[in-house]
Amino acid sequence: MTVNRTAFGRPLRSVAFDVLVTLGVVLVGLLGAVNQPGGWAATLVGATMAVALLFRRHHPSAVAAAVAVLALVQVVAGWGPLAFDVAVLVALYSVVKYADRLRDGVLAGVVAAVGVVLAALQVEGEVPWWASTIYFGLVTGGVWLAALNVRTRRLYVLSLEERATTLEREREAEARAAVAEERTRIARELHDVVAHSLAVMIVQADGARFTLDRDPETAREAVKVVADTGRAALEEMRRLVGVLREPNPPETAAPGTAGESPPPGVAAEPEHRRPALAELPALLDRFRDAGLRVRWSAGDEVPPLPPGLELTLYRLVQEGLTNALKHAGVGAGVDVTLDHTAAAVVVRVVDDGRGRPPVRPAPSGGHGLVGMRERVGVYDGSLTAGPRPGGGWRVEARLPLPSTPGAEVIAA
Repeated sequence: MTVNRTAFGRPLRSVAFDVLVTLGVVLVGLLGAVNQPGGWAATLVGATMAVALLFRRHHPSAVAAAVAVLALVQVVAGWGPLAFDVAVLVALYSVVKYADRLRDGVLAGVVAAVGVVLAALQVEGEVPWWASTIYFGLVTGGVWLAALNVRTRRLYVLSLEERATTLEREREAEARAAVAEERTRIARELHDVVAHSLAVMIVQADGARFTLDRDPETAREAVKVVADTGRAALEEMRRLVGVLREPNPPETAAPGTAGESPPPGVAAEPEHRRPALAELPALLDRFRDAGLRVRWSAGDEVPPLPPGLELTLYRLVQEGLTNALKHAGVGAGVDVTLDHTAAAVVVRVVDDGRGRPPVRPAPSGGHGLVGMRERVGVYDGSLTAGPRPGGGWRVEARLPLPSTPGAEVIAA
């Protein structure tokens, strides 16, 4: 929401309110100026007190001091309490509410208490001075306590806003760290893919060199393998460079597993291991042993995929199952589906959310969705993740095959 501000940096509505307060004090003073002692001199002093209230928010202590001095002038001149003395109550309220230190508000309260006694002594009429003192004291004390209550609530709201801002910054920092960690992990795995491809190229090139004269056909096939592997390695290297670029600001992460230890019951994988689609059945068995009811289905035989793309599909299934185990609970049913078309390969992990709730609540602040988004983004794919209408969670990733363009990363 946009707040209109004046040239002095104050919100326009607060300036307007202070102007109205000043005009109100002036009006009250003028209405009570009939037959008041002091004449125009007293009116001028009272109007000056009212004008000082325009600065009560940014300089509450100085305004309270100025109003107190002007009120003392009234006492010394013997004018007695005036209608303009409403400005004393407004200044007292302001210094308690807006002063940086409560000590200034306490000091202002002491000065006001002295002023109450002095004003009561100058009240003319049949009312005894002590009764006037009690009356003025109750009014002044009520204003001071009301201002203290408002100050306490104001500081509490400010502390909540500051805490919320700090937590937001911490969440953003954690999300950025998770993105950086996940990109490092992806880069390491893609590096292994490229290194493996280069090793294959070297072996095939050496074989072609030794069989070039004796078996030209075999050498020709070896050279073809070298060319195809080199093209694939070049593509993976391009993706590796893209991963290592400066990441975009991450969105708020949803619960997940990126960068976290595997849930209880699922064995951890060795580092620097490069799994492939052929190992998906073993992965599903590990999650079945951990308590999930995993159902696996695949369409027609998936064509040969680049090693990096196979690795991405494996990690998506792994993180989707881990998320289901941690949040849907043991006993939840999970459907894992792998389909492909001529343009793309699609993997889905859908749970029913009907497992037994974990003994301990799942830890918050994970970054599994961030990790999935980063992996899918490397291959220009699309990711859809969100709750299902009937309960549970659905994750679907579409990864275009190397010959087809991709789509943007989407989070539902």
